[in-house]
Amino acid sequence: MSTQSTQSQTNYRISDKFVDMKPSAIREIFKSLGQPGSISFAAGNPSPDSFPVAEIKKIADDIFTNEPIMALQYGITEGYAPLRELVKARLARVYGINNPDDDTIIVSGGQQGIELTCKVMCNPGDVVICEEPSFIGALNAFRSNGAKLVGIPLKSDGIDTELLEKALKENPNTKLMYLIPSFQNPAGITSTLENRKAVYELARKYDVLIIEDNPYGDLRFKGEDVPTYKSFDVDDRVIYCGSFSKILAAGIRVGTLTANKEIVSKIVVGKQVEDVHTNVFFQMVCAKYMTEYDLEEHIVETRELYRHKAELMISCLEKYMPADAEFTRPEGGIFLWGTLPEGIDLGKFVARCGEKNVFVVPGTAFLCDESKPTRSFRMNYSMPSDEEIDRGVKILAEAIEELR
Repeated sequence: MSTQSTQSQTNYRISDKFVDMKPSAIREIFKSLGQPGSISFAAGNPSPDSFPVAEIKKIADDIFTNEPIMALQYGITEGYAPLRELVKARLARVYGINNPDDDTIIVSGGQQGIELTCKVMCNPGDVVICEEPSFIGALNAFRSNGAKLVGIPLKSDGIDTELLEKALKENPNTKLMYLIPSFQNPAGITSTLENRKAVYELARKYDVLIIEDNPYGDLRFKGEDVPTYKSFDVDDRVIYCGSFSKILAAGIRVGTLTANKEIVSKIVVGKQVEDVHTNVFFQMVCAKYMTEYDLEEHIVETRELYRHKAELMISCLEKYMPADAEFTRPEGGIFLWGTLPEGIDLGKFVARCGEKNVFVVPGTAFLCDESKPTRSFRMNYSMPSDEEIDRGVKILAEAIEELR
């Protein structure tokens, strides 16, 4: 009996947009996390302890008892109307975002809002300027739409404005700036108000739109709040992306996008050819949670959880790591950014840690040009237990010393 080779004989002609695309380094690392005793600092997941499971179960029972058809039928692309109104009211109340020329729609996670914005606004070859490092999901979304990425280094107060203006001068076809100003992924840095205003004025000067990605903005556990770009957007150039992933539950895939109505109308068309509409059931869950429970109190409890975990990780880093290793000290969110001592090879470090069943994400994954050298890596403190944080950081320090 003959057997056929599993190697396809067909020449698959992958599109130019996707032929060089690589899978997410983070998702690939996830495949290694099933090993017994593994410790992951690589995930971007919120803590399961932050999920209001009992409340969501009650809400789900109520929906399927009283409104099952609404939950199971097609919905409109713009989103479940009660949730849209609740989101608009909260954006105005919490963030001062209430421009009457704006509209808010519900998207399938903040990621879709980012991708749709690029798809609608950018032609192949148009430039998107990003912080360096930046969120890998956004970078791949821009790449998949044929955009050219230009990275500008992050400083302790935000993106380097001198280099940003230089890039804007050198790239007159820049369409978008992609920014995560609060508790940045992956660096954990929060841009100052002065930095934000300077960046906004450059966007006005060079007529560039801003994608403000703010999935972590509610998770401040230290310091003072900083106004969002969208709250002082006087000429409708900021597209604001929010999410329920970090404040309610990540798996529900419910995000929000707020922008000028003209932009939103085109994004709605773009969404119709991607997924028609976001999951109606989970939109209803979000709306009912906001009306029947205290979302703000739940957020306060989540902040306290992450404050504890962040402080524990930083204290362990200070205790175990060599003095010439560097780390950011976030005031919120779920990530911090480490930089290895001079002479330590990042690839070898990540591999050595993996051999010891501890996983971090190499900084190359977050660069516009992944071939650029870096000694940095991302660590997440929301997922691991307290014991795993202590033991895992100690193992990272051992790996550094073994590689010296």
